[in-house]
Amino acid sequence: MDITFLGTGASEGWPAYFCECDTCKRARQAGGKNRRTRLSVLIDDDIKIDLPPDTFCHHMADDGALCRVNHILISHSHGDHFHPHTLEMRKEPFAFVPPGKQLAVYGNSRVMELCETALDDPENAGIDLVRLKPFQTVQAGDATVATLEADHMQEEDALNFIVSVDGKTFLYGHDTGWYPEQTWEFLADWQLDVVSLDCTNGPYDGRQYHMGIPANLDVKERLTGQGSASGDTVFVANHFSHNGGLLHEEIETRMEGTGFVVAYDGLRISV
Repeated sequence: MDITFLGTGASEGWPAYFCECDTCKRARQAGGKNRRTRLSVLIDDDIKIDLPPDTFCHHMADDGALCRVNHILISHSHGDHFHPHTLEMRKEPFAFVPPGKQLAVYGNSRVMELCETALDDPENAGIDLVRLKPFQTVQAGDATVATLEADHMQEEDALNFIVSVDGKTFLYGHDTGWYPEQTWEFLADWQLDVVSLDCTNGPYDGRQYHMGIPANLDVKERLTGQGSASGDTVFVANHFSHNGGLLHEEIETRMEGTGFVVAYDGLRISV
């Protein structure tokens, strides 16, 4: 399994649009790994998780990677994770797709509503819409995808995903705070090879809607304690906001010795 971290930033990106805070000023000056687009990952050039507005300009336009993607998983409807207008660009005359080449888009009820509004006629765009609920398992090509209930929104089912391909399993743990107990119970049946966790709060100990470094460490401890992770599991801290106040190297320093990889745009992990 090859995982590319296309974007690793929170909703405002980093440096943030209009922000003149000290952290954004330092990020603009330092550049490199401190420039973060909105969150998304690519698995084996086949599955993309989340479709932020940065997809065209920063993630996938240059090498045509989006043409190779067959499945898009949407975690929830927030604008930094789902830009419905992008799907409309699969229709003619915006794009000319070979006959019979379908794209499957998966998401909760609200995501499906936004898809139908943007596309008007999904079949005309060659898009299959797959409605998901928490604690459901579906097949996406060669991958098995399981949905988890996240702690992020009250008005819709925000989803996290487990993606399993050829015996390797990846947990996409964004956007979420501390998991509900039913999610922990569901995770107990899985052996995880790579775990990417929400670290929006940076050094601060937030546990609702998002997490930070202290919560990430506790999630790792619980997953390991219940047998869902082992010493071979790769843990990744991801989804960073300027509100955390730390640049990339400073986050790495804070997490040194914890066994976490600190994500940055373009990071690739193969297991």
